[in-house]
Amino acid sequence: MAPEKIIIDTDPGVDDILALLLALSASAEEIELLLVSLTFGNIDVENCLRNAISLFHVLEKELAWRKANGKPLGYESLRKYKPILAVGAEQPLDEQLLMADYFHGIDGLGGVHAKAPHFTPEELFRHLFHSPSASSTPIPPENPIPLPHEALFTPSSSPAYLEILSQLKKNPPHTVTIVAVGPLTNLALAAAHDPETFLLAKEVVIMSGTIDMEGNVTPNAEFNAYADAVAAARVFALTSPSPKSTLPPCKSLKAYPESLSSKLKLTIFPLDITTMHLLNEAEFNSVTDSLRDEGSPLAQWSHVFIHATFRKMEVLYAAEAGSSQKRIQDVDISLHDPLCVWYMITKHIAGWKAVEDRDIRIDSSGQWTRGMYVVDRRTRKKPTLEEMAGAEEVEGDCDGWLHPLWGNRIRQMVQSPDLDRFGKEMIRRIYL
Repeated sequence: MAPEKIIIDTDPGVDDILALLLALSASAEEIELLLVSLTFGNIDVENCLRNAISLFHVLEKELAWRKANGKPLGYESLRKYKPILAVGAEQPLDEQLLMADYFHGIDGLGGVHAKAPHFTPEELFRHLFHSPSASSTPIPPENPIPLPHEALFTPSSSPAYLEILSQLKKNPPHTVTIVAVGPLTNLALAAAHDPETFLLAKEVVIMSGTIDMEGNVTPNAEFNAYADAVAAARVFALTSPSPKSTLPPCKSLKAYPESLSSKLKLTIFPLDITTMHLLNEAEFNSVTDSLRDEGSPLAQWSHVFIHATFRKMEVLYAAEAGSSQKRIQDVDISLHDPLCVWYMITKHIAGWKAVEDRDIRIDSSGQWTRGMYVVDRRTRKKPTLEEMAGAEEVEGDCDGWLHPLWGNRIRQMVQSPDLDRFGKEMIRRIYL
């Protein structure tokens, strides 16, 4: 079976790193990771690069340790397909920058670079990557250290959005899926630069938003949607028969052409489904404690930020009425980003359920509702084109919610086949 070709667009915090590890530990028949594109989000893009390079550095050490100790190497996808690494957006399109360092720590990984500095490489090869702004352009070192031949990634000097488009051009149409688990700024930039090439994506799978659950940064908004609501709304508009009907105002990017060759296939994993796919601390320890004691670099490195996250959960979600009142998702770690990768690995398995063609729109400018996913909860029937009889609007309907050619067409994932066992299976794949 040919592997799923994917691009992962990410802002490497804790669950992003788990998502990357899950993809890289897949078999060569399951996943071919073409590109890891970095965006601001949980942390600034400089720390994103440090975390990504540290991940590959630790995996080099892990593979060497496994080989020296006669253990199965695993990580077949990584060893066969060396991904490109590209640096992308450092700020949202039009909005004030927000980061989630309050949760993931100032470095995005619970202080791992200070607590375990021996796992952070001395050389980040910053001169080999695109600099997102002229003010941050590094001065090339007089004697730059070349990237080692055995490095597990290939650096790109192009900005991430151009590298995304390059991968879509290099591969046959509709064979590459973009898995976006951070703010959608890189995707919005790619779509604005060359919408027809962007529409060559087989599918765009995103962890973003919430429909019926509370938000995690405001009462109504999930972090990725809130962090760049304009970018998210622009990507969503490409699913519409009439993109201009939901395209938000944007000072930095122009509108899409009036006519596009196709619609974007967009699948969302909102908090509604991701929150209850959990990693339990006891399950994590049962697999990793012995490996950590044996000297596994990966187990030792990840122990720092995984346990920091469990402790942060205890602080953030301490129940006023006592521990007996805590919800399980406030004790265990929700595997938001890894679930999107798990879908790419197991989408052929029965049990995944989705609601097709939902008109989900994103509030990109509300004072209290920025990043909110808005759906029509009215019971009015949407007329057909024939019933419209040439009318431009449906009587009594503002903003075209009932117009048959307006609005977005989003695929919302609502159920997985692995609610109870996903955390265990993810840990097994990553560490064993």
